[in-house]
Parts: sequence; structure tokens; C-alpha cells
Amino acid sequence: MKNLILPKEYCTKLTLRETQRAIKIIKDNFQKKLARELNLDRVTAPVIVTKASGINDDLNGVERKVEFDTKECNETVEIVQSLAKWKRMALYRYGYNVGEGIYTDMNAVRRDDKVDNVHSLFVDQWDWERVISREERNEEFLKETVRKIVRAAADTQDILCEEFPFLEKTIEREVFFITAQELEDMYPGFTDKEREDAIVKEHKTVFLMQIGKVLKSGKPHDGRAPDYDDWTLNGDILVWNSVLGRSLEISSMGIRVDKDSLRAQLEERDALDRMKYDYHKMIDDETLPLTIGGGIGQSRLCMQMLGRAHIGEVQVAVWPEQMREECSENGIFLL
Repeated sequence: MKNLILPKEYCTKLTLRETQRAIKIIKDNFQKKLARELNLDRVTAPVIVTKASGINDDLNGVERKVEFDTKECNETVEIVQSLAKWKRMALYRYGYNVGEGIYTDMNAVRRDDKVDNVHSLFVDQWDWERVISREERNEEFLKETVRKIVRAAADTQDILCEEFPFLEKTIEREVFFITAQELEDMYPGFTDKEREDAIVKEHKTVFLMQIGKVLKSGKPHDGRAPDYDDWTLNGDILVWNSVLGRSLEISSMGIRVDKDSLRAQLEERDALDRMKYDYHKMIDDETLPLTIGGGIGQSRLCMQMLGRAHIGEVQVAVWPEQMREECSENGIFLL
């Protein structure tokens, strides 16, 4: 298949049962370390929300959501695409203060996502959100939060390798920071993905900042919804995946919009009509707290630490039959 990478002489180092045990080690330990680093409580989260609430994540604004009516509720509901907006509302409703936050196991369906080695219709993340002060809405605070997340991942990797010493450590602790504009200036003739691969191959763990802003080339590095991340204070954590020979995004995160950046970004995207929703009104009148948050891919983190070539080796999902056949022929067993 066109988007499928099939590494030569690929073979897994763990049996299916060992893989399941390893996944549990990663998930159990990482969420504990993440919660400790960022002072987060685990909370339950929705799989469906009402369409009228406007609280579902719009991603790039063009993806179709899975929606349906219900027998008892007289309104249309949607399966979540992520919990970027819901988490901020939850912090307000649950009474969290500055320096405190939440995380949750988020399961979503993104029907329009392409499927390949690292993309699936099913999304599983640790979604997290933390209340911050006005003084913490700055780049240095963002960077320090990124370092804590990477430290939690690297510490988890150490525990995994104690149990399975033949696995390679694939997450470097030191983070290289660069903005999308700086990256475009460095590699002007490259595509967005080629730029990411070039910088991550060199530095191994990279935080690419300021995603969503229009660059000198006239387009943003990548799409971002205008109503949750502040495009000047966000970014992606990228790591080098030697199995696929490319960079792998394991987290998208950022300091969230305040009332000024919300209106500016909605206006830039010609989306001021969203101000009709309660969520947007509560940012505009400063009812909702200032926050930082993001999502960390559970299956992607497992895939990276276990040296797997396909996300379907660590999660159960639906794949095209041709993809299953080609993967099977090349030693890639999709669950």
C-alpha cells in the first residue's frame, strides 16, 4: 500500500504474550510518573458528548465526526475526537487550583484519519490538563513542562529495559527546542514532514514549537484548531524511530488560548461563529481557568519503546485487508 512502510528483515523481539506484558509495564508506570511530574489526578472522561455543546475537538476543522441520535436523549451526540476542550471545563467544574491538574485515558474515533504505520481510526491517549497562572503563560514554562514529560517517558523506558534487557532505549532525555519558522528557514526546500525527519534524526528528541501560525511560506507547518492551543505557545514532542527511519510524534500539547488569543485565532480562521458556544464564552469572560495541556499517544509510546514497525502491533483496530496481507508477508503481525 502507498502509505505503508515495510522495514527490511524486520522481526519482533517479544512474543505476543510478552508484548502484552510489556504494554502493561509501560502504561502502568508512565501514567504514574506523568501524574507525579505534573501533579495530576486521574479522572474519568466521556466517550460521547452532545453536538450542541461545541466541546468536541475540531482537530483541523475539516474532519467528520461520528455522530448519532439516541433513543432517550432528544439531541445528536458525537464520539469524541479528543478531549482538549472538555478537560478545561472539567478543571473549572471540579474546582482545581493553580498547579493542580488531571489526566485521563482517552479513547476516540477519528473516521477520516488515514491508516498507516502510525495512524489508526482508533486513538488512545493520556489526555492531561493543568491550571496555570497568568505569569506561567510563557515559553520557558512550556519548555520545562516538556522536559518533565520526556523525563517520565525515559524513566519508564528504564523500567521496561530492566524487565526486557534486550530492548533498545529509544527515547533520549535531552530535548532540542525549535520553532516551526526556524525549521522552515533551516530546510526551505523540504516538505513539512521532511523537515521534521531531518531535525529529529539529528537531535533524537525534539519539541517543535509554534504550530498553527502561518509561516513565511504562506501556510502553517501543520493544522491546529484555533480554539484550544495558543499557536505561539504550543508544539509537538517528536522522537526518532529507527525502525521506520523517520520521526514519530508522541505528543501534541500547549498552553491554551486566553480570551485575546482565542478571538485572534478564530478571526484568522474566519470562525468567530464559534463564540456562540458556552465553552468559548467562558474563555472570553475569563470564567474558565488558564491552563496547559495535551495528549500523549499510548500506542505510539508503546510502539516506540518496543521497537515495533506498526501501531497495529500494540493496539487492536480495523485495517484494510491489503494492509494486513502485506504486513503479514513482512513479519508484522497486526492484532
